[in-house]
Amino acid sequence: MTVCDFWPKWHAASGKLLGIGHTVWYRDNRLMKVRPRSTAYSVYDVKKGAWLPWRELKMPDDPRFENAGAGSTQRVDLPNGDLLLPVYFKRPADTLASSTIVRCRFEGQTLRYVEHGDELSIDVPRGFGEPSLARLGDRFFLTLRNDQHGYVTSGRDGLHFDKPRKWTFDDGSDLGSYNTQQHWVSHSGGLFLVYTRRGANNDHVVRHRAPLFIAQIDPQRCCVLRATERILVPERGADLGNFGVVEVSPNETWVTTAECMSHRDPEKYKSDGSVWWPRSNGTGRIERSIDANGSGTGLVRRAMPADSRQG
Repeated sequence: MTVCDFWPKWHAASGKLLGIGHTVWYRDNRLMKVRPRSTAYSVYDVKKGAWLPWRELKMPDDPRFENAGAGSTQRVDLPNGDLLLPVYFKRPADTLASSTIVRCRFEGQTLRYVEHGDELSIDVPRGFGEPSLARLGDRFFLTLRNDQHGYVTSGRDGLHFDKPRKWTFDDGSDLGSYNTQQHWVSHSGGLFLVYTRRGANNDHVVRHRAPLFIAQIDPQRCCVLRATERILVPERGADLGNFGVVEVSPNETWVTTAECMSHRDPEKYKSDGSVWWPRSNGTGRIERSIDANGSGTGLVRRAMPADSRQG
């Protein structure tokens, strides 16, 4: 057993850097098909310059939560220090996952379950997974991964939500994002979605998982404003679909991803296993980005040595 899909975020109330992910089980060097799972967390020790031994969040004693974790999810920390943590869960043998928001309490060492909100589900392969939460004004927004479509919903307290609906552009057309993550970039200038989608001359990319796009959302209609869409990380044959968002400061956010070199000979499209981290500033303007034609410079990129590229 180990920990994966681990995201760090500063917890202001405790003055700690708290990272949260989930556990994963292997047997005979293979991922176990039927396995338990739990939310794992760790605190960064500044003096030691290292993460402390990870611990597990204790969930209610219910078979539905035997496979429950917060891998690759974005949380919202409340002013009183409580965390609103998105998790997805199921019985180990089930094939459909549901998502919910867990309100947790953290006082510097131990993360403790307090309650959880609506249990969101859909009868589509694998259900709802990898949820990410954001707050804009007095409303909370939740984006959900599904094999066929990305979904979105919103609510007023971060625990209870309207019925999820498919992501669309503001003209009503389908966004085209499916079977990979969508995440938020939140700033005073508005709320932005980072995503992948079909329809970008990217049929040669597995699950259309490149390029990475960023666009502003209309918070009243819960849709993507097509005119604001920009390419955040370019497509070069490799998929970029699983990615991370880190709020470095109130004025800076990083979106990080790496080119996965394991499918369909991405080298012929000039992919080299690079790691990318475009940044945005506190005004809501993307500081380092690629324009709609894929031109421009300024994206921070590092090519990985051949023996360390993703497989």
